[in-house]
Amino acid sequence: MRAGRRDVPLSHPGKVLFGDDGITKADLAAYYRDVAGLMVPLVRDRPVSLQRFNNGIDHEGFFQKNVERGVPAWVRRVRVGKRGGSVSHVLANDAATLVWLANQNCITPHVWTARADRLERPDRMIFDLDPAGDGDFALVRRTARELGEILREAGVEPFAMTTGSKGIHVVVALRRRYGFDQVREAALAVATELVARRPRELTTEFYKRKRDGRLFVDVNRNAYAATAVPPYAVRARTGAPVATPLRWDELSDRRLSATRWTLRTVLDRDPDVWAALPRSAGGLPRL
Repeated sequence: MRAGRRDVPLSHPGKVLFGDDGITKADLAAYYRDVAGLMVPLVRDRPVSLQRFNNGIDHEGFFQKNVERGVPAWVRRVRVGKRGGSVSHVLANDAATLVWLANQNCITPHVWTARADRLERPDRMIFDLDPAGDGDFALVRRTARELGEILREAGVEPFAMTTGSKGIHVVVALRRRYGFDQVREAALAVATELVARRPRELTTEFYKRKRDGRLFVDVNRNAYAATAVPPYAVRARTGAPVATPLRWDELSDRRLSATRWTLRTVLDRDPDVWAALPRSAGGLPRL
C-alpha cells in the first residue's frame, strides 16, 4: 500500500478483523493512511503501545510495548527506561508507520502524554470520564461540560474527544515545564473539586467495587509510561468506532455518543476541530 513516499507491504490484506462489519486489514490500513494528515500531528514523537488482534476483534487481543524485531529501518523508535531495563517503542510519525502498525493487526495504538525528546515532561493532561457499565452518556456529556467550566476557572483551555468506547476524554495542552507527579497532582485536585460538587454521581475511586455505579473521573493517564487512546484511533468494537475530537458545543448534542463516528464516517468531519489545541499550551490548572 502506498503511504506517503513509501510502499508498505501488507500480508493477508483480506483478513477480516471486524467480523460483523466485514472490515479487513486492508480497510484498516487504508483508513490509517487516509487519516494520517489529521492524526500524525497529534501523535508524533509519542511512544506507542500496540493493541493487537491477530485473529480479529472476536478473539482476545494483547498489548505490545517492546518492538525489537522485524521493524523496517525507516520506522522510528525510542528506547524508554523502565524498572528493570528498557523498552523500544515505535513512534507513529508518518502515514507509512500507521499503515505498518495496521499490518501488525494493531487496531488501536495507545500513546504517551510526553514526547520522545523529553520523556519526563508531559505536554498533555487527560481526564478520562469513564461511566459504569454501558453508562448514562447524558451524564458523561454533562460532566465533561462541568469539568470544562472548572478548568477554565483554573486558567486553562479544555478540549474534548469521544473515546470510541464508553466515555469522553477532556484534554489540556501543557508547556513542558512539569514532571508527571506535578501534572497528576494538579489533575487530581481538579477532579476532586468536580466530584465534590456531585458526589452521588461521580467518584475518583480507583477500585470498581467501591464506585457504587458512579462515573469514574480518572486522572491515572497522567502517570509516567501511562498511555491513552489518541485522536482518530480505531477501537476494537463492533462498527469500528473512532476516538473523535469534538467542538465544545457538541457536548450539548443529545445525539452524541462515544461511538458516534467510525472508520467509515469520521473523515467527513471538520478537519480543524482541534486546530487550536497546540496553541493553547500553558501552565497547570490552578484552583
